[in-house]
Amino acid sequence: MARGQEYWMKAALRQAERAGRDGEPPVGAVIVRDGRIVGRGYNQREKRQDVTRHAELSAIRQASRRLGSWRLEGCTLYVTLEPCVMCAGAIVQARISQVVFGAADPKAGACGSVTDIFSLHLNHQVEVQGGVLAENCSNILKAFFQERRRLDKAAGSRSDRRAAAIREKQPDAAKEEFRPVSPDR
Repeated sequence: MARGQEYWMKAALRQAERAGRDGEPPVGAVIVRDGRIVGRGYNQREKRQDVTRHAELSAIRQASRRLGSWRLEGCTLYVTLEPCVMCAGAIVQARISQVVFGAADPKAGACGSVTDIFSLHLNHQVEVQGGVLAENCSNILKAFFQERRRLDKAAGSRSDRRAAAIREKQPDAAKEEFRPVSPDR
């Protein structure tokens, strides 16, 4: 039985839920080849303190290991949020045939929302479709960020807490206000 795009996007949503449970922005991805999942991933950037731990890149790493090749021709990547420039570049380099995303990303989307990496004349062309289960994918992100804002408001902003923690760890001399000095002094 052939499974449709919504079926695979629901699998990506399950990965997004894992990210959300870990306190990460809930973005999930799966890579499908010949009717089976060969790679899964979810955001782990905060947990791993690694900017490359986006859902798409984690799924690409797993699929490459499982298939024994960095070339993922014939694969479709399903991801809950429109890929960013970094992920779009990796998708091209991995030779993924098709990208299907759920929610558009008006801040960093590289499949048409902000820029369109896949429309450039590159060494590999990727077929793109957006909007599959877009409402579900968007709602999980909205709920996550509403809760995060509520918690931040209750506890003071994250940047305020981070700045206070840094000041506490600094020696007294470093806590003084910075005053630029001219080069001739």
